[in-house]
Amino acid sequence: MRVIHEMKFVARLSSGVDEWSCPACGRRVTLRRLPEPELTVLDPGDESAVHVGVIEPGAAAEAAEKYGLGPVQNVPRPPSPPAPDAADRRWLAEIGIDWDGGAAA
Repeated sequence: MRVIHEMKFVARLSSGVDEWSCPACGRRVTLRRLPEPELTVLDPGDESAVHVGVIEPGAAAEAAEKYGLGPVQNVPRPPSPPAPDAADRRWLAEIGIDWDGGAAA
């Protein structure tokens, strides 16, 4: 069985598309609804997982059961590493790494 990740609705953008994200793997998409449906992948995340997006709570598990997929996997994302401090940025600059595209020190 393939693992299912439940996409979460983020917002409706000014262009009229809905943005969805997967808290388990970081997948992000925009979705334009009918009459002119369109799906744009912003960040692919885990492409081996089945991604479902539902607005009703608990509906993902129900959909998994219906289509013989599952289980729904809710894996918390690890915290982002801290940004380098001034001393680390100086060291990065010394070895030729330009952190964030700006001056490293």
